[in-house]
Amino acid sequence: MTTYIARRIFLLIPVLLGITLISFTISHLIPGNPAALALGPHVHKDQIVANRHELGLDKPIYLQYWIYLRNLSHGDLGRSLTTHRPVREDLTEYFPATLELTLLALVITIVIGIPLGVISAVKKDHWPDHTSRVFSLTGVSIPIFWLGLLLQMVFAYHLGWLPMNGRVDGQILLTHPLHTITGLYIFDALFTGNWPVLASCLKHIFLPAVTLSYASLAIVTRLVRSSMLDVMEQDYIRTARAKGLSERFVVYKHALRNALIPVITIVGLTVGMLLGGSFLTETIFSWPGMGRYAVGTITSLDFPAIMGVTLLAAVAYVSANLLVDIFYVIVDTRIRYS
Repeated sequence: MTTYIARRIFLLIPVLLGITLISFTISHLIPGNPAALALGPHVHKDQIVANRHELGLDKPIYLQYWIYLRNLSHGDLGRSLTTHRPVREDLTEYFPATLELTLLALVITIVIGIPLGVISAVKKDHWPDHTSRVFSLTGVSIPIFWLGLLLQMVFAYHLGWLPMNGRVDGQILLTHPLHTITGLYIFDALFTGNWPVLASCLKHIFLPAVTLSYASLAIVTRLVRSSMLDVMEQDYIRTARAKGLSERFVVYKHALRNALIPVITIVGLTVGMLLGGSFLTETIFSWPGMGRYAVGTITSLDFPAIMGVTLLAAVAYVSANLLVDIFYVIVDTRIRYS
């Protein structure tokens, strides 16, 4: 198992290098002059030339890429042209909010999607199955921005049950300051016992998390149903029933464990879907995460920030898939010897 994991980690290195090369090339081929955008309007041409030289944008692109890799090897992601701060500091500030939103959306996807898929398979061609199938169809059909706006209109504007945007109520933070440990507000509030802030965070994150998780939740539900139906037709399931085992034991002990093997792989891919969807979700709900930061840097042609966001998202995605591979080995021991 250790050899398998080491081999998987080793394969991630060329993947990350390839991502940096593609992202660096594409971002530098976009028409525009980031040196001029960084200085603002009404600047002299000589100032733009001087700024391009200072930023190293007048060098050949292959030399710029080599300098970027050299700095990256020392943990230097460059300085943002928009915020004028090191990109590493910006990502440290914005990424926890995105991570918190993504993790909660992933929890919703797993906790609701797997049981819903099991119920749909067990109650095949009955009303729970029909309801689940309609839910799955709408989940992959409804655009994420439309769903977000609809939830805002219903639950925030008309009913007033939940806040429309933001991460936490500013007034509550003034009366109950939060001692941040990880940058994940829900965890920090729970760990420090700051219940007013915890309640406010849960209210603010509910709508964005539901919006972000809806599409992946539908996919997982559909996949679990399909996998369960396939497993339930296997001979060992009929044998377990013939032994007189209860239907609940047969479904959850024998069928579900084997049906989850392909689902585990999809969960790893879901992380990438959630990270990508968070960009739009954060914009709709004014969520102060990496997605909103990325949108601002892209419109400003902020090359260092764009590369930093891309690299961090890639690392998060491949790390999630590595964890899935490890868990896959634990669930299916045959992979250890393949």
